[in-house]
This record gives sequence, structure tokens and C-alpha cells, in this order.
Amino acid sequence: MSLLMTVAPNLVQSIRAFRVVELQEEAGRLGHHFLYAHCATALTKQQVCAKIGESFHFPKPCSKNFDALRECLTHTIHKAGPQPGFIVVLEQLPNTQKFDKEARENLLDVFRDAADFWAEKKVPFRVFYSFE
Repeated sequence: MSLLMTVAPNLVQSIRAFRVVELQEEAGRLGHHFLYAHCATALTKQQVCAKIGESFHFPKPCSKNFDALRECLTHTIHKAGPQPGFIVVLEQLPNTQKFDKEARENLLDVFRDAADFWAEKKVPFRVFYSFE
């Protein structure tokens, strides 16, 4: 029985009852890419983008801002060839003066856009996040 049986194939949601290790194991079982970023040490939008880009092994230009990150999560990866699916974990997104609720929502919108992009291609793209 699949851990993600009741989870839509393209969504962005709180990690809630899931554990990172279980999600990583499920990605392996499904043959999906597992992308993980622990963002607790980031304080600003630029630092969060950089942390995600570094953790996902994206080229530096992909880590400059939300638009660049969106481009890498969608078109850049798509151009690399067929993709089996993705399970993404963004852990401990910061809650700071320079990365407030609006910035967190804007970041999650980047991942929602990516989920929609991959849904059109019929490629699972599930994102799980937690806040600091």
C-alpha cells in the first residue's frame, strides 16, 4: 500500500503526519526524485532561494529569486528529459522579519505553479513543507 495513496499527485501541502524519512523511502519506491531543503538557517528571501537551490543542486542562477527558482523547477528540468515524478520537502521555512507570511506564501506559490506545470505533463509533483 502506497504512503501517498490518498495524496493528490500534484499538490503543495503541510507535511503534517508525514515523516521526511518515509517520504524519502516512498520516492525511492516510486522511482521519483526526492528533493529536500532544510531552511531554518535562512533569514531572507535571497537566503531561502539560495538554500533551496543549493540543496536541490540547481545552478546558481536558479537560486537568485522566486522567478529563477520557478523557471528551474519547470522548464529547465523539463528540457533535461522525461521525468518520473517528484517528492519535494521544504522543512523549517523561516518566520522572520525579512521572510514573513507574505514571502512564505509567495514561495509556496512558486511550488504551486510548478505542481500545475507538471500536472499538465502528467508527472507527479508533490511538495510538503513545514514552518519554523
